[in-house]
Amino acid sequence: MNLATTLAAAEPNENLAHISNVLIYSAMAVYLLAFFAHMAEWIFGSRSKVGRTAAALTAGTQATAKAPAVTVKATGGTAVLDRPKATPKVVTRSVTGTRDVPDGPGASGGDEQGDLYGRIAVSLTVLGFLVEFGGVLTRALSVQRAPWGNMYEFNITFSTMAVGVYLVLLLLKKNVGWLGLPLITTVLLDLGLAVTVLYTASDQLVPALHSYWLWIHVSTAIFCGAVFYVGAVATILYLFRDSYESKLAEGGKPGRFATSVMERLPAAATLDKFSYRVNAAVFPLWTFTIIAGAIWAGDAWGRYWGWDPKEVWSFITWVAYACYLHARATAGWKGRKAAYLALIAFGCWLFNYYGVNIFVTGKHSYAGV
Repeated sequence: MNLATTLAAAEPNENLAHISNVLIYSAMAVYLLAFFAHMAEWIFGSRSKVGRTAAALTAGTQATAKAPAVTVKATGGTAVLDRPKATPKVVTRSVTGTRDVPDGPGASGGDEQGDLYGRIAVSLTVLGFLVEFGGVLTRALSVQRAPWGNMYEFNITFSTMAVGVYLVLLLLKKNVGWLGLPLITTVLLDLGLAVTVLYTASDQLVPALHSYWLWIHVSTAIFCGAVFYVGAVATILYLFRDSYESKLAEGGKPGRFATSVMERLPAAATLDKFSYRVNAAVFPLWTFTIIAGAIWAGDAWGRYWGWDPKEVWSFITWVAYACYLHARATAGWKGRKAAYLALIAFGCWLFNYYGVNIFVTGKHSYAGV
């Protein structure tokens, strides 16, 4: 009996399993507080619009006052008109068909109270991440194996990984504050689904999972999914922001709510670039995930590829993201068309993650629900 089989055969530790459950519920409570803090950040940010407008007008007035329109100098019998050395300039478009739009000020909108709630939300998110990570770790210790043997364990690990990616981006000083509210909302829904519909008590692994490839293949798949999720949120917000900018460019007047939210987001070009970069960065790792799965299948079932539903949809997801990356490099498919492809690709990943595991019968049918 090898080491992996010995560990898998260990009896679950009920005390550690109970601690894990308590930590997961505690993480949900902390994330709920973070959700309310993020909501407060957006609410106070919406109220600061008048202040931002007044500040902009004041700055424009001061700049105009410092730079008179025309200065007359008398030189002998000749009057010389000097152009002002500095005039305020507002650029809305650089050339036809392109936009030169600055990024929004963020969810707080420059409001001090909104900024305070934003910092509280991030602090609570860090705390929730640590508590949830503790829940995943104690779940692993309770069965002395990787905590990825069923859908419940996949879900709690996926949400932990998604929050971790967000916090790392913040640590790297990336402009991803806009991700906080949709991320925490998704995490709460994911954990709610995990502890109700998908919950499975600690148990032994199915024979096919008795391998060190579980640590390699499944961990990279979950990490890729977390990064794909971040890219998908950026893509959705890009589509909304692009529509908002297009309406403004055409002389339209969006509603007050749409204006309040959209004006605080990064520019459409920024969101589009961010989405492309994160998807492109993680795509090679998704390729490695499929290759690692094939090698594991060769060890477990004696064949590298058997057109099992999980294998098929992993490949479909790979093709969809490959099409998206190719589209971004093709002039006629940039922008919204490429964004739709990115969302289709993430939809394929979601179906591979949930649909295949729960509703489709195959060699990968070990959802535990």
